[in-house]
Amino acid sequence: MDFDEMVRIDQQHCLHPYSSPSKPGVSVPVVGAEGVRLLLADGRELIDGMASWWCVIHGYNHPKLNQALQDQISKMSHVMFGGITHPQALTLAKKLVDITPVKLQKVFFSDSGSVAVEVAIKMAIQYWAALGKCNKNRMLTVRNGYHGDTFGAMSVCDPVTGMHHLFSDIVVKQYFADAPKCRYDSVWNEADIKNFKDILEKNYEKIAAVILEPIVQGAGGMRFYAPEYLRQIRQLCDEYDVLLIVDEIATGFGRTGKLFACEHAGVTPDIICLGKAITGGYMSFAATMTTNKVCDGIGRKNGVFMHGPTFMANPLACSVANASIDLLLTYNLQQMIGEIENGLEEGLAPCRDMPGVCDVRVLGAIGVVEMKNSVDLPKIQEEFVRRGVWVRPFGRLIYLMPPFVITRSELEFLTKQVVEVVSSLASSSSLNRQ
Repeated sequence: MDFDEMVRIDQQHCLHPYSSPSKPGVSVPVVGAEGVRLLLADGRELIDGMASWWCVIHGYNHPKLNQALQDQISKMSHVMFGGITHPQALTLAKKLVDITPVKLQKVFFSDSGSVAVEVAIKMAIQYWAALGKCNKNRMLTVRNGYHGDTFGAMSVCDPVTGMHHLFSDIVVKQYFADAPKCRYDSVWNEADIKNFKDILEKNYEKIAAVILEPIVQGAGGMRFYAPEYLRQIRQLCDEYDVLLIVDEIATGFGRTGKLFACEHAGVTPDIICLGKAITGGYMSFAATMTTNKVCDGIGRKNGVFMHGPTFMANPLACSVANASIDLLLTYNLQQMIGEIENGLEEGLAPCRDMPGVCDVRVLGAIGVVEMKNSVDLPKIQEEFVRRGVWVRPFGRLIYLMPPFVITRSELEFLTKQVVEVVSSLASSSSLNRQ
């Protein structure tokens, strides 16, 4: 199947994320991948600056992850988790308990990050219902957040920036506080927590849990906020007897320079959602972890937790997740992410002085160039491909979240292309949307 035929069939039959189903754009045909490079059907190579939506932390086609899957598939590819357990799930559960904050002792495996959020919300609601507080069934979150595309997850996404405004009259109405304004590197301002505190104080008897992305708000704006804000949230949850859910689907497993982003604030949540990089990007998989306290509450009077995915704890996914975490723990993570952070900071710095640029910010292995106007995605995507890189902006944001194994020269090439494209945006309206 050649390049043109792949494009033709794709446009006739395939639906893609956040794309028009009636007027599809051109999707780039990829036939192979190695390290940080994508091989196209026409022989070209692209350096991937997205890590396939932030999950391929070890790069593509890694021999240790390949081997883990090959070893497991010769034993069993799947077995139901209802009434059955298996070594890979047990090993992974223990591994996750060992590397996450100490109070998180119970693990619920699921299929994707969005489902992990659904599970977390259900855990919080069931916990309070089991304690006889059925009125505590709403979530409190912050604006500019994003937690997934299923209905429970959509309800706690920002109604405007969360991409789900079409469903605003259908999803459960949750409480939204102002987004944190204090940047990661700025001096803490007590006024930043006031709106959140006021909403919690007035409505805590109806609120089961607070849910938010720790330190980094991802698809809602790629915003980095002060660790003190998260510490304040934890204290307020304790004060008003509300559970704290942190969504580490995008930030977990090293992306921000810590193994988990909540470590920046020294905070332990009551529930944590993990996904994306958990398998090194090899398989769709996720986990929701919680405390003995929450589980004991749900289990009062022989209560059972009401969720059970068909592919829960899939042995293949567990095996590659075990291999991915083992590999991650061999890295000098602080040094590795620190070098990427320095490379992003140095490489993207020229954008700061360019017309049309609103902000440039870097944290860990995340680099963001925020434009004043939205970019024309199809045109700018085509330009990046022409330059030999895979970068997928959204809205006003041109950002990079590369695999952790990217070399210095590869990162320099990647950032150079971003700088040159941003420079061209300043001198041409063809890649901008007003």
